[in-house]
Amino acid sequence: MTVSRSAPPAGACPQTLGFLLLDSFTLISLASAIEPLRMANQLSGQELYRWFTLSLDGSPVQASDGLTVTPDTAINVPLSLDMVIVCGGVGPTRTVEAGHVSWLRSQARQLRRFGSVCTGAWALARAGLLDGYEVSTHWECQAALQEAYPCIALTSRLFAIDRDRATASGGTAPLDMMLTLIGRDHGRELAAGISDMFVCDRVRGEQDQQRVPLKHVLGTTQPRLQEIVALMEANLEEPIDLDELARFVSLSRRQLERLFQRNLHCSPSRYYMRLRLNRARQLLKQTSLSIIDIASACGFVSTPHFSKCYRETFGRPPREERLGWSAFAPVSGVANLPPVPLLATGQGGEPVSRAMAALDRARGEPTYGSFRVAPLKH
Repeated sequence: MTVSRSAPPAGACPQTLGFLLLDSFTLISLASAIEPLRMANQLSGQELYRWFTLSLDGSPVQASDGLTVTPDTAINVPLSLDMVIVCGGVGPTRTVEAGHVSWLRSQARQLRRFGSVCTGAWALARAGLLDGYEVSTHWECQAALQEAYPCIALTSRLFAIDRDRATASGGTAPLDMMLTLIGRDHGRELAAGISDMFVCDRVRGEQDQQRVPLKHVLGTTQPRLQEIVALMEANLEEPIDLDELARFVSLSRRQLERLFQRNLHCSPSRYYMRLRLNRARQLLKQTSLSIIDIASACGFVSTPHFSKCYRETFGRPPREERLGWSAFAPVSGVANLPPVPLLATGQGGEPVSRAMAALDRARGEPTYGSFRVAPLKH
């Protein structure tokens, strides 16, 4: 690692990213995606990356926590972008508008690289830009996205980088995704330096899962229990008899019962039922499947039995659950806020990226220019 406080070399070509903000986007996902770019510039002492925040008409966009972000520009302002990343959050089917979709399709005719964070994959999917790609999105909306767009190969991993698509599940997962992309562009040493600056003890990779698997909860001491639970999860539509499950792992029914009581504090039948009902609740909230179809998909032979089990577990029947508010129910239109002027404009009326301003402010930092990297070239 060498110190270099010189200006970017002649011919350096920073990558320019546009972050399209959907209404109710998650602020933590946006920050997790942009901050690594800022730090890459700071540590290298070069403008390796530029970024712009965009909205449909340039109006402020409210994040899911109520904070309002004023974007740099509207999507109809000409920008030379290398990549577009859609930032989603709460209620993606309510916030993806026709204007977003048409703009994304027009961008697809000019560039190849797209990405999303949190539930932003909904917009890319509606634009037809994820067909045939492996995609990561927040686990809460996976079932709905898969039903709506069956040509997408959904993964439960934290993020997925498939050819010219980079999608992250949400929360802090975009940080890991961007560090991986930066490492590919400029070397793992720079990515590790950024991780250190953010007090991130490790960069999670593409194989890390969104939810903590049972094997991490139990450790390595219960391989039979892990195998049984995996079989249960893979057979929700046609549940396997408990005696048969026991035989799969060379246990008696009594030994199976004791295994679950000792480690999961419930009977295997109760655990299996909860898995099926959790899946049913997900389908009720995220899909338009009928209650009869949901009952069948979750291994119930009759709708009344399904409704009874559901009510006993969640305190309300499936029909009431379906009538409740769902973040994935379609709705027409969202309120428009008054437009705001551009932050600044350069030659040709294009907005000026905040990257150089941030880089200028970082010149007094002791880490400024502490990593030497090769400039990007066309």
